[in-house]
Amino acid sequence: MGSIIGLLRAPFEFRRRRRLDEAKAKAMVKVLFVCMGNICRSPVAEGVFRRMLEGVGLTERIYVDSAGTHSYHAGAPPDPRSQATALRRDIDLRGLRARKVTVADFVEFDYVLAMDRDNLEHLKVLCQDLELRGRIQLLMDYAPHLPEREVPDPYYGGPSGFERVMDLIEEASEGLLLDIRRRYRI
Repeated sequence: MGSIIGLLRAPFEFRRRRRLDEAKAKAMVKVLFVCMGNICRSPVAEGVFRRMLEGVGLTERIYVDSAGTHSYHAGAPPDPRSQATALRRDIDLRGLRARKVTVADFVEFDYVLAMDRDNLEHLKVLCQDLELRGRIQLLMDYAPHLPEREVPDPYYGGPSGFERVMDLIEEASEGLLLDIRRRYRI
């Protein structure tokens, strides 16, 4: 039964992937959010930032994606707690699927934003090109007014951890958008 459903979904998945590839090719700026498994923090950041871009009419000029430094959850949807937290703020993450960062991402994306220092270090090890390493930063670098320098992993905690993650990501996303608009004059 599962393979039949997979066969039925294949044409829709192909068309969805093609639309995403076309959007990525047209975008002026590309942003990649990265956490460990790509099921908690980075998909939330992708959803928050995408909603922010919709609000200012920049979805066609700025492409957003997320990935993990590990492939534990490749192909899986975001954690149900991340989805519930995001949905309470009118952000729908249901269409997202986890993937692992690739070496090509460092060439493709203008901003590669890690949620914490561990993932930042993983990214720097993976990216052998010293010039491209300049694209790798902590997301919280865009919220210098906050004392937190990392977005904590809420995976093993309770609901309040997911709410705090959402708050931090929203704050940093505002700073990121300001930086992009200033840097690219859009």
